[in-house]
Amino acid sequence: MRHQYRFNPLRLIVPVLATFVAVACAALLPDARGAAEGIAIQEVAAGDRHTCALTANGAVWCWGENESGQLGTGTTADSAIPVAVPSLTSGVAAISAGGAHTCALTTQGAARCWGDNSSGQLGDGTMSQRNSPVGVSGLSSGVVAVSAGDAHSCALTASGVSCWGDNSSGQLGDGQACGEACHTPAQVSSLADASAISAGGAHTCALIGEDGVSCWGSNSAGQLGDDQACGLLCTGAVSVSGLSDGVSSISAGVAHTCAVMAAGGAKCWGDNQPGQLGDGTTFERHVPVDVSGLTSGVTANGAGDSHTCALTANQTLCWGDNFFSQLGDGTSADRPIPGPVEDLDESAALSVGNFHTCVRSQDDALKCWGDNAYGELGDGTTTNRAIPVDVSLLSVKRGDVNCDGTVGSVDAAVVLQLSAGLIDDLPCPGVADTTRDGLVDSRDATLILQFAAGLISNL
Repeated sequence: MRHQYRFNPLRLIVPVLATFVAVACAALLPDARGAAEGIAIQEVAAGDRHTCALTANGAVWCWGENESGQLGTGTTADSAIPVAVPSLTSGVAAISAGGAHTCALTTQGAARCWGDNSSGQLGDGTMSQRNSPVGVSGLSSGVVAVSAGDAHSCALTASGVSCWGDNSSGQLGDGQACGEACHTPAQVSSLADASAISAGGAHTCALIGEDGVSCWGSNSAGQLGDDQACGLLCTGAVSVSGLSDGVSSISAGVAHTCAVMAAGGAKCWGDNQPGQLGDGTTFERHVPVDVSGLTSGVTANGAGDSHTCALTANQTLCWGDNFFSQLGDGTSADRPIPGPVEDLDESAALSVGNFHTCVRSQDDALKCWGDNAYGELGDGTTTNRAIPVDVSLLSVKRGDVNCDGTVGSVDAAVVLQLSAGLIDDLPCPGVADTTRDGLVDSRDATLILQFAAGLISNL
């Protein structure tokens, strides 16, 4: 729960007066600190109908559909703008958004999940919906990565890969030893040297060492990439064919899978009805095929329900299903080969949801496009967007530590309370470090007061 603070003027009068004195020395302080900006984003995770972001200071914000509690706010109210996850205001290292649940990896190596739990996908040993984060059984430390699929979740640890939740298609990789659903983590059988994981619709894939990929679960459209040698359902890991040249990353969609090769090319396999494999056709592929025009230069990719996107050094490209304008090209026409997203500069990170897409820009801003029926684009509306729009999280300006939409003396006082040890946390901690020195102290309060007084124009 968010820490509450009480403003006590008697305990703050001395430091606040000292800060006002410091304002008089404004000429001695630099005036160029960049435009007043929002919360710096480290990672974005797009799920089915919701989205989450991880800030640079380790806090989690979510928005969109919340019927199953997947926003982690303790309620089931949808939100068309980002809302903070109260119990995760710091200490988070990574996030992953699934069908109607979300998982996070803490800086202490623990896995926590929240939202829909009808198949045990939260891993807490129950099937009870959780509107706030709960610990995953047996994974309070030692976790290095988490991935949330449609109704199952997986974690990478030093001892291998563990998965939990829906297992009706063998997507947990344990040979269905625990049955069609596991409410606590089950070890994936016969899988060594995994270095990355990706949980999809009803299948899961792992990057093995530096040279290959193994997948398990549903193979109905060839999404395991083994030419359906193991059949339409594989309860144990199988090797993906034709990836011996080295793979740098993988992404499992609903019924297709994509990989970025070590040499920078992109390959995809599985369902291809609207062209999500990017090979210029709509033919299902049971082994990896090259994505048209992307034989080099790809830095990241993401697979959604029926569309795929990739990043290069200077472009964001998407292809496949475009019914909800999730390709970001200003239209709603499907496209079987990659095309550029409109009005988008260089992107640093990418996340592809079922029917929407989000990117983090080089300057840590966040933009999304596509389906917005539940506010999953975070722009304050429920209107679908055919081109990228800013996420309203950016409206929280640097210095607005009490999240009231303004930057003023109250924000400076709250910073001083934190610096003096009178409170333990801030309502909006990601915007307090105005000096960008990694600390939150009286110097930050001084700059906030200067900005509020009009003595400097930027924070």
